[in-house]
Amino acid sequence: MTASPALDLYTRTAHAASARVIGSYSTSFGYASRLLPREVRAGIADVYALVRVADEIVDGPAAEAGLDRPEVIAILDELERDTLTAIERGFSSNLIVHAFAATARRTGIGPDLVRPFFESMRMDATAHPRFDQEQYRRYIHGSAEVVGSMCLRVFALERSGMVLDEHLEEGARRLGAAFQKVNFLRDLADDSGRLGRSYIPGLDPATFTDREKEAVVDEIAEDLTVARSAIARLPHGSRRATTAAADLFGRLNEQLRATPASRLRTTRVSVPLRRKLRILILAATGRTSS
Repeated sequence: MTASPALDLYTRTAHAASARVIGSYSTSFGYASRLLPREVRAGIADVYALVRVADEIVDGPAAEAGLDRPEVIAILDELERDTLTAIERGFSSNLIVHAFAATARRTGIGPDLVRPFFESMRMDATAHPRFDQEQYRRYIHGSAEVVGSMCLRVFALERSGMVLDEHLEEGARRLGAAFQKVNFLRDLADDSGRLGRSYIPGLDPATFTDREKEAVVDEIAEDLTVARSAIARLPHGSRRATTAAADLFGRLNEQLRATPASRLRTTRVSVPLRRKLRILILAATGRTSS
């Protein structure tokens, strides 16, 4: 069925709202996404925006508005229901959800990816001073690996008939996991201080050692190596953008390796703007900074 002009306008407005979210919240992903073909860029923004809104629900703004934990979880549950219903119906009164659902319906993002993501967000909304190994594994899968799988389905828009085999799927999952683990180390001070969280099993932020840091950094480097072998098979535009994102986080991982664990308890590392721009320029010309 052909969409009506009114629905077309509503959907375009929803996509524009998603693009505004990625532009406001992430310079790294925002810059990298500019290397994507327009159609793919819009879909990635839709995925990012929904993920960001859910993350903001559990990471502070809702609490700052005066909501207690049960209310935060209720809002998160409502967002999940709205998302799943919108994928089924093709419409939501929430612009971010509507944009995501439009992209999900087009690319094959289904409940099998959406539900684990919201499960991980509920883990954030529940008091957990420390994760054990099983909780950590579930959280990484839901918060990062399935998001990588969502993005892979959007990248497939660039090449008609693209087959998503296990090599590509594993690369997408490992790239998402690498991004998440980098952020665990970057956000150590905020997670343990403001939010009272510690994601990495056995790691005590108060006594975090260089040896413990090195183990996580090595794990991230391995994830990125696996991911890059799959990135090389992506369509041209998606490959450039994903290479840029992987290289940006690879650079962050190098900085984490060079930063003493004691400093990570109080400092958040970042890539200087000039270095970011160099990585983007190299990726845009088909080269890598690694």
